[in-house]
Amino acid sequence: MFKKTHPILGTRDIMRAIEFYTRRLGFQLAFADKNDPPNYIGFRRDAVELHMQFQFEHEMGTIRLRFLVDDPDALFTEYGQRGVEHTANGIRNTPWGTREFALYDADRNALTFYRDLTGEEKERQHAA
Repeated sequence: MFKKTHPILGTRDIMRAIEFYTRRLGFQLAFADKNDPPNYIGFRRDAVELHMQFQFEHEMGTIRLRFLVDDPDALFTEYGQRGVEHTANGIRNTPWGTREFALYDADRNALTFYRDLTGEEKERQHAA
């Protein structure tokens, strides 16, 4: 039945968002509507597609997305080299069994990048 989901993030500045998501987070601009500047756009990185739409301040809400990735450590390093700021926790193993880090875009959309811990990693964590 269900095939995909395309979350729509809000932004108050489409051009700033395009710059951040393509140059800093490594997404490609997949599409944009015909408006100038566009009102609705889509980004793609690997198998993930993310949509974004202009919203006025009163329309903005808190959005939190979790991205399952193969190697959050490599992504953390990549984003560090691109000057992307992340939350104060850095990259870490969590009590709920993931290895993850998080960041905010300019519109305060929260993005977390994670993978599940292996059985061995979980055992080491519980032994500590």
